[in-house]
Amino acid sequence: MPKGGTMSTHTSVVPVRAMLVLGTRPEAIKLAPVARAMATGTQFEPLVVTTGQHREMLHQMLDLLGVDVRVSLDVMRSRQELSDLTARLVADLGEVMREQRPDLVVVQGDTTTALAGALAAFYEKIPVAHVEAGLRTGVIDNPFPEELNRSLIGRIARWHFAPTPRAARHLTDEGVPQEQVFTTGNTVIDNLLWVLAEGTGNSAFRTGARRILVTLHRRENQGERMRGMGRALRRLAGRGDVEIVLPLHKSPAVREALLPELEGHQGISLVEPLGYVDFAATLAECDLVLTDSGGIQEEAPSLSKPALVLRTTTERPEAVEAGAARLIGTDPETIVDAAGELLDDAAQYRRMAGAGNPFGDGRAAARVLAQLAEDFAADVPVTVSAPGPYSTA
Repeated sequence: MPKGGTMSTHTSVVPVRAMLVLGTRPEAIKLAPVARAMATGTQFEPLVVTTGQHREMLHQMLDLLGVDVRVSLDVMRSRQELSDLTARLVADLGEVMREQRPDLVVVQGDTTTALAGALAAFYEKIPVAHVEAGLRTGVIDNPFPEELNRSLIGRIARWHFAPTPRAARHLTDEGVPQEQVFTTGNTVIDNLLWVLAEGTGNSAFRTGARRILVTLHRRENQGERMRGMGRALRRLAGRGDVEIVLPLHKSPAVREALLPELEGHQGISLVEPLGYVDFAATLAECDLVLTDSGGIQEEAPSLSKPALVLRTTTERPEAVEAGAARLIGTDPETIVDAAGELLDDAAQYRRMAGAGNPFGDGRAAARVLAQLAEDFAADVPVTVSAPGPYSTA
């Protein structure tokens, strides 16, 4: 039985039944290394449940990531409210948990799927492991709804797998017992290195110009703010020496904001969402990243790609402090100026590109499994070989 817990009922003759709940592409990317590691051993039985929150973007990549799905839900409705989505997720996931009877539920990050998975597990008295725990901006509605989601999961989870020492400190400062917080690095680095080693992706860049990869989707940026960012990208393309690739998010609100500003403009390639292996290849080939995403702030430094973060807050300040990323906000003039500086100032570019990656060494999933194995050791013999302590040095 997990130390400090009273909710596991499995016996020593069967492996630990670990239900991994995911609904979005970032969750799939970051839980895939955990699922693969569980599937290769005898200690855990991974039960992967997809909620369909990003159905089209998710299902194009799961097979490529070596993830087998046990249950696939269909919760999405066109332009549904978050309250409706949350209620449907909690109800459906609760039913799946009663049917599958897992010993453990694993959620990742801060999506509505992650919150609903943790809450449903709490209602079913199943212990929760939270991968990528402890990220905080300190502003409850920025990003929205992620900041509240991850804080609430932090009140539910039994295991808190923090990607960095800063994230771990956030949790202990909030009162999470020290013995339940583990600094592992981020599993996104595990998966990025695995995918690039496979070498199966194709870059979306087509010219020899300076290559800029852009991703935009955040709710708080949609509307006029995103239209302004579109105008900034148009001005950057007008330099004539860059190629901008922007994979368009499936969100109708994102497309309504960006398509009128960018469609048909020379130097800008609007493409459908890239499969993860193709996205990784595109990231590896770019010169500069402009993004309001969270995960790309972690991936870009791993490949020495300077990142300009188009947000007013970030839950990943480690990249900014290391010098690998800059938090520049959403003002169009600032975006044009900041990107132009990096494109024109070789010394500044080299400093950012060489700043290093504070988010991991590619062994986070092994640390997650090792800790879970140790805490289930009363029932299941420990066979996971743990890497050494995580360090950002």
